Amino acid sequence: MCSDSNLTKLHRLIDDSLRSYTEPDVVSVAKEREILVSLSQILRQVKLWIGEVDSDSDNGVVIGLDFENECMCLSKILTHMIVLLTVESQYVKHLACNVLAAVSEFVAASGSHWDAFIRLLCDCMDLAITAAVSCSTSTLATGASDLCFSSLSLILVLKPKVKNGDWSVAAGVVRVLRDILKYLKSEDDDELVEVFIEAVNSFLSTVPWDLLHEIRVGPNADALKCSRADVSFQRTLFLGNLIQFLCSLVEQGGVVDAPGGSLDKHHPVFSRIIKLVPKLLRLCLGEQADCVISNNCISQYFKHKLLVLMIRLIVQTCPESSILVSWLQLIHYYFEELLRQPISTLECNQEDCLEGSPFLSSVSDSEVNSLSSRHLQRQAVFLFLRCSFSLINSNGGTNRKCACASWNLCLDYDSNAELQCCGRKEGLLELNNWLQGHLPTDMLVDLEMYFEKCADFAKSFLQLYIKEDDVLFRVLLQLLCVPCPAEKQFEEERGSFQDSKGNVLFFVSDLFNPVLLFHLFLVELSYDHQVLLDYLISKDTGISCAEYLLRCLRKVCDSWSLFVEFPPSGQAINRSSCKKRKVSLNGSSFCGADLFALVKDSGGLFLEDECDDENKYDFKHTRENFQKAKECLISLKNSIESLHQKNLFPYNPNALLNRLMRFQELCFEEEK
Repeated sequence: MCSDSNLTKLHRLIDDSLRSYTEPDVVSVAKEREILVSLSQILRQVKLWIGEVDSDSDNGVVIGLDFENECMCLSKILTHMIVLLTVESQYVKHLACNVLAAVSEFVAASGSHWDAFIRLLCDCMDLAITAAVSCSTSTLATGASDLCFSSLSLILVLKPKVKNGDWSVAAGVVRVLRDILKYLKSEDDDELVEVFIEAVNSFLSTVPWDLLHEIRVGPNADALKCSRADVSFQRTLFLGNLIQFLCSLVEQGGVVDAPGGSLDKHHPVFSRIIKLVPKLLRLCLGEQADCVISNNCISQYFKHKLLVLMIRLIVQTCPESSILVSWLQLIHYYFEELLRQPISTLECNQEDCLEGSPFLSSVSDSEVNSLSSRHLQRQAVFLFLRCSFSLINSNGGTNRKCACASWNLCLDYDSNAELQCCGRKEGLLELNNWLQGHLPTDMLVDLEMYFEKCADFAKSFLQLYIKEDDVLFRVLLQLLCVPCPAEKQFEEERGSFQDSKGNVLFFVSDLFNPVLLFHLFLVELSYDHQVLLDYLISKDTGISCAEYLLRCLRKVCDSWSLFVEFPPSGQAINRSSCKKRKVSLNGSSFCGADLFALVKDSGGLFLEDECDDENKYDFKHTRENFQKAKECLISLKNSIESLHQKNLFPYNPNALLNRLMRFQELCFEEEK
């Protein structure tokens, strides 16, 4: 098969099979069975031709083309297929989308006209949306018309066909675009992906987003059995497909560099989608989303997908401070109830059951909704923490002369004044307010229980995420940005601010201390090295788990005393006989009313109290936790080495093995 006959043969096949059904102004539903048979035959034949085209391409058979003629073939092919998306039958729509996806694979395999096909498909999407919102003029601005006259021909032919169409036509085209994206992922062809993303980026810039919230029913609604509720449902279907497509696009688009040698680290489509986030939230979760509000399942689906989209965007692009601040406002507006849910709320007994499992039969609908809400809470809290810590660690929006330019910023708990000078303070304020909603009110009063309450919160926080592996390692990696108390710079700055009550950054370092959090993580795994090994070899969590272990083990080795003496505060035999005193440290004294007293012991951090000689605290550091952690990590090292020697480990673990070796050396030194 020669390349110049590919699209001609495809057009002839589709035209001969579907012309009698698509030429009338309205496709007859009575011929549904015949249409389905024809579409099935087309789909089967196209898949056979894809294999033949791949074979010819491997043999180097390529012949010059009549570009304009081939573009016209594409235009006519798309005309037939888009018209079928206006049919009421869901089966016809589904099969028509499958045929379009197969046609896209055929065009890609042919090695030419990919750009024209994708732009024509985006023109179809634009036309479908224009018809759905009942705009008087088209806003077609894609570049296909610059390539050939086939785009204009397509518009002129399709416009009367889709004028009575609904949102399901646009939803179908979005589904095709997502199927194409899946195909491109499997092909691993950067050139095809770049052309696809460029066309989608251009299309997204032309959509009249502000008009999408309007529910319009055409004058012939009765004839089409269309009602306001139907239109609302179809629009909801379109939005669901669109957000799902954008999530996939952001995930896959992260591997595509910015065009033209741009200094931007990400493709412009990311910036386009970031600007769309507020509009999508308003469309899906705002007051005008009447269909969503009345259906809790749809509402939860939209919340889940929108949170996934925002998380992927912030991970891929690292937005600037102004975007992070606006997103925090959006999180509070649309997901505030998720942020306020208690961290330590117990879930129902069936929390480990899969959806559809017979073990869920005894679980009430309210309990199932609670499980879904818990999942959404994990996503919302992670997104909130990511935005807050990104602001705290940002440099662009912070004046270097400002007090918040280093980790020694103090924030009074009874006042939120003067916190708007830079993005970093905004992040601190958000984090401070959220923590106050989840911590005991006497957290800073009862010093004897301070570290125990910190550990309780950290444990509850870890248990919130332990059931979702992918989100678990994302949040653990995020919390590694919290400085460990044994780090030199942090320790020096902390020592000079001992009489500063309510230092948020140091307070956060006690709640999310990476070393102590790692200990608690191992406790939750029952110190089972096999679970860690499963994480490391998993396709979903392997990379993130390896990164977490590498970075965390480095902090453990740098804060060795703190790791060995876990838990840091120990257990006191007699708490009532002790009394507080002023302690002088580096020339700075502070009273018991402050957060904590520090004792520097090889980088460790302990609570120091002055007691009577007869009734001093007896800290029972049995090191039981350290021994279990040591056995777990050394067993993990041995297992990885064994698999690696047999070439059974999925990637090169040498960096991790070196870090575990250093950990083992410190353990041997500790035993001397």
